[in-house]
Amino acid sequence: MPKQLPKFSLPHFDKNLLPGFGLCLLLAIPCWYLGKLIPIIGGPVFAILAGMLLALFYKQRRTTQAGIAFTSKKVLQYAVILLGFGLNLSEIARVGLNSLPIIISTICTSLIVAFVIYKLTKMPANTAVLIGVGSSICGGSAIAATAPVIKANDEEIAQSISVIFLFNVIAALIFPTLGGLLGLSNEGFGLFAGTAVNDTSSVTAAAAAWDGLHPSANTLETATIVKLTRTLAIIPITLVLAFWQMNHSRSAASGFNLKNAFPMFILYFVLASVITTLATLIGIPGIIFAPFKDLAKFCIILAMAAIGLNTDLVKLIKGGRQPLFMGLCCWVAITIVSLLMQHILGIW
Repeated sequence: MPKQLPKFSLPHFDKNLLPGFGLCLLLAIPCWYLGKLIPIIGGPVFAILAGMLLALFYKQRRTTQAGIAFTSKKVLQYAVILLGFGLNLSEIARVGLNSLPIIISTICTSLIVAFVIYKLTKMPANTAVLIGVGSSICGGSAIAATAPVIKANDEEIAQSISVIFLFNVIAALIFPTLGGLLGLSNEGFGLFAGTAVNDTSSVTAAAAAWDGLHPSANTLETATIVKLTRTLAIIPITLVLAFWQMNHSRSAASGFNLKNAFPMFILYFVLASVITTLATLIGIPGIIFAPFKDLAKFCIILAMAAIGLNTDLVKLIKGGRQPLFMGLCCWVAITIVSLLMQHILGIW
């Protein structure tokens, strides 16, 4: 008999999960619509805020807690897998490879800055990792992929999402004007938005604003492909963190199990992107994968609603100064390095 794959399995939905899952769904649906109306903020942020506000008043959770926990953990992993259907590796290889020096530089910069500030401030390690990864790779998606690997709790996830959201909005609002003042070319701004803005919705908002100011520009496509290329960094980052977690667990407990520590959902994420790429290469239109991408975005909103319900808003605000400082430092460092690398490479 072959051994069963560990850790990750398709859901068997226990009816006891329905009340909590249903509550998250009720929050997620209006937040999804709000995110479409105001993309600069996005559905996940609306959902996490709605969950945190409801949590202030909703204390009796005996019937809903199991479903909320399932949604915040498992549904988040399913969302990451579905995100893989939005990655066409051949398209990234064709267009996105030129941006690799800038992407690698900004990712390394953010992770180093986050590590240094973590050492200086003694803030919680998981929060530091999530802010560093979220700033360097792709905001909420990277946090969603990393959180289960490092076993981050819901308050740590909420703190990180909130910090990333703040600087996403600032970037989307000021970067088009900043790019114009610096004299960036259309290609240069596409690279700048794709490497220095975190979340996809904010990258899109910044690039669309630039295209509105420069009617002949088409930076939206460039910025989106660069952003998708950055998203691939989820794979090595999560695997490195998984191995670190394995070593830590091995030293902490004699009952450590390598198979159970490995993030299987990341393997399925890679498989989904390979399926999309192969399908495109044999002539299957990529549009058939659009429902999977939309479902991935909705699942992230659903999970963020659950995370918000498990988060103490008062405690989050009281402990927010250090994470905000880290987020600011990562954001400023990424912005400077992205522009500096463009100047060095002669793209500016």
